[in-house]
Amino acid sequence: MYFLIKMQYRELSNTGLLVSELCLGAMTFGGKDGIWGMIGNLDQKEVDELVGASIDSGINFFDTANVYAFGESEKLLGKALSSRRRDVIIATKVRGRMGPGANQTGLSRVHIMQSVEDSLRRLGTDYIDLFQIHGLDVLADFEDTLRTLDDLVRSGKVRYIGASNLAAWHLMKCLGISKYQGLEPFKSIQSYYSLAGRDLEREIIPLLKSENVGLLVWSPLAGGLLSGKFTKSNQDQEGRRAKFDFPPANKEKTFNIVDVLIKIGAAHNTSAARVALAWVLAQPAVTSVIIGAKRRDQLDDNIASTQLKLTEDELGQLDAVSALSPEYPGWMFQMQGSDRLPGQTRTIPKP
Repeated sequence: MYFLIKMQYRELSNTGLLVSELCLGAMTFGGKDGIWGMIGNLDQKEVDELVGASIDSGINFFDTANVYAFGESEKLLGKALSSRRRDVIIATKVRGRMGPGANQTGLSRVHIMQSVEDSLRRLGTDYIDLFQIHGLDVLADFEDTLRTLDDLVRSGKVRYIGASNLAAWHLMKCLGISKYQGLEPFKSIQSYYSLAGRDLEREIIPLLKSENVGLLVWSPLAGGLLSGKFTKSNQDQEGRRAKFDFPPANKEKTFNIVDVLIKIGAAHNTSAARVALAWVLAQPAVTSVIIGAKRRDQLDDNIASTQLKLTEDELGQLDAVSALSPEYPGWMFQMQGSDRLPGQTRTIPKP
């Protein structure tokens, strides 16, 4: 199958670094108890198979986090990539709690410096290609965090830095601080984006386009809701969503989306999940889409989404059924700007 796949590569921001349009996420690696056990508990043999198959398909981008299975995910991924380190791009994250101590969480200089050393050791490498803050730390000052990350880039332990799960104003403030202080800027943001969750389009995606920041998409299938296993009349009681209902979603609206996914999938003789991934891949702001799998057949189906080209009509159907509700000030921008778009005119009422 993989010999038929032609993976595309996209530039990460303005770095010149090319990453595959699909990225293999390692959240399903190594979980034992709690939410990590529910998400996935793959062992080294299973991880080696998925990672090897991904590389064979052309994937060169792998994403994990120190908090995934409390470090086990990094260990398993590092071992799977040990003989191919120079050929792949490894991304990991810092922010989550890694121990009971008061400073074993967050984005302080102390925690970041300790965490990067721990991640390097677990991954079995001397550098991290993309080091990302995993979210907001309400106690840490942005400038202090950015200076710490800048030091890591200058030291050679980190090649590029990115963010995850920030609001648009957080990201813009960070970009402003980096530019004003001459610090390494964030080159990407990793955010939730799917047909069931298009909130990113209100503020973040316009910002990314304006500032040329890459977008790495997590949970493009809305935690399995868009896989086709969940419909109004049929609920998959064994899937991850039945055990760990995340990310939040409007179920009634999502079931309507799934109906359209199934219909379009039938027209292409393919799965609803593949159609949902193809929609995300078709969005112009997207750099890479992070996929996760517990089994080889799931991985195969996800990878095949790169070969599915939806028609304009099909994209339009999906856009319509998943459209965001109008929100201020967006609807005001649309109304006031309608006469400023090329080729359009607007009748101005006479006084």
